[in-house]
Amino acid sequence: MLDIHQLNIFLTAAETLSFTQAAQKLHLTQPSVSQHIQALERRFGTELFIRNGRSLELTDAGLALVPLAREAVALSVRTEEAMRSVKGDVVGHLMVGCSTTPGKYVLPQLLARFHQRYPQVRVTCQVSSQQITMQLLMEGGVHFALTSLVESADPELEMSRFLCDKVILIAPQSHPWAEKGHIAPEELTQATFIMREESAGTYAAVRDALAQVGISIHHLSTLLTLGNAEAIAMAVQEGLGVGFISEMVIERLGPDRVARIQIDGLQISRDIYLSRNLRRPATIAQNAFWEFVHSKDNPLYCVDVAQRERILELT
Repeated sequence: MLDIHQLNIFLTAAETLSFTQAAQKLHLTQPSVSQHIQALERRFGTELFIRNGRSLELTDAGLALVPLAREAVALSVRTEEAMRSVKGDVVGHLMVGCSTTPGKYVLPQLLARFHQRYPQVRVTCQVSSQQITMQLLMEGGVHFALTSLVESADPELEMSRFLCDKVILIAPQSHPWAEKGHIAPEELTQATFIMREESAGTYAAVRDALAQVGISIHHLSTLLTLGNAEAIAMAVQEGLGVGFISEMVIERLGPDRVARIQIDGLQISRDIYLSRNLRRPATIAQNAFWEFVHSKDNPLYCVDVAQRERILELT
């Protein structure tokens, strides 16, 4: 009979492509990881990894084993959690993936509230790009994804609107726009911008909103492209240019550090969705989380940023 522990070690090694890193994640020694992998290779009669010094690469057999091992490990986890939950307790381990802004400003509060209700459920949050997060959801690397990326064409995904995130234009306090507080859309082409990368949800929201008023985002003069909203806010504060960021970031970093600029006739926002993969059977803990998110016990569900900030202040 296959050893689930060995399969889990194999999966960790396949994800990290390093026996040393796998050992660190699993709190094992590197020789122990190597021995377990060798035991699996002897059982299957084939190599699972190509070893080139310290680097690893999955063989065809290893690639074929990854999804099967993931299903076997997941089934083992579901079985154990179900049996531990027979007496009525909700126990288990949730893995939630999210993009940068929701991961920093939304998910911690949500998970803290969930943990208060279900203290025996352990939660791991993985912050990645939207594309990587959705890929992890499809492959079983996470149980839920919190992103603005919509995959409505995929029947295996269930997506639920979680909140509306307003995106605002900010400028240095010394900028000419700061004094009047608003500009016409065509004035955007006269400024220097600090932008997010094209794969970011904020970038997509700005691009689509500007297109509605006949402005291409590529016509904006971009000085810097930065990978997170906090860096953009700091660059704007230092006077390097203007930028678009989530309103929730400004609320947390300090609204007086930069000037908010209203664009006449233009409101920019993006919907944040919570997604799950219907192809993979849910555990009791996963069902409890989905139900909690959609219940009145979660005051953050499906509200705009300003309302959510007021709720957090009161609670």
